[in-house]
Amino acid sequence: MTLFNNYPLVAAFSAIIISQIIKIPVALLLNRPSSVALATSTGGMPSSHSAGVTALVTSMISEYGVQSPYVAIAATFGVIVMFDSMGVRRQSGEHGILINELLADFENFRKMFTHQTQEEIEAMKEEKQSREYLGHKPIEVFFGILSGIVIALIIGMLY
Repeated sequence: MTLFNNYPLVAAFSAIIISQIIKIPVALLLNRPSSVALATSTGGMPSSHSAGVTALVTSMISEYGVQSPYVAIAATFGVIVMFDSMGVRRQSGEHGILINELLADFENFRKMFTHQTQEEIEAMKEEKQSREYLGHKPIEVFFGILSGIVIALIIGMLY
């Protein structure tokens, strides 16, 4: 199949998948909450965003050379993705933490003035949770970059 002959594409998707899977043992090593669901979530160490775009850029350099306009496009795309994963998405996650704290405060206030059962309160709390882990810390992006380079070079040896 010609799709699997596309080294940059295979390297990028492999880096994303491998870095998502690696998040589980890394979380265990860092004594952080870990589960299989971590492999499908955003955020965490290493950044699969950074790994994917870095593997793409690395494989493009390997295949077309540094002077290629394809490399320029991929590198620009990569910088935007990494900046976004550390900036906008991370701030959205920080806002999620604050929103969840506010919701918890409102729930405590509601408990004082209403006569709801604990099950009703928990059901409402589950519905209103905001996602807290959307973006990446700079160290997570750094290790995503390293893993993307390594994965692209390993995939390149297989081609």
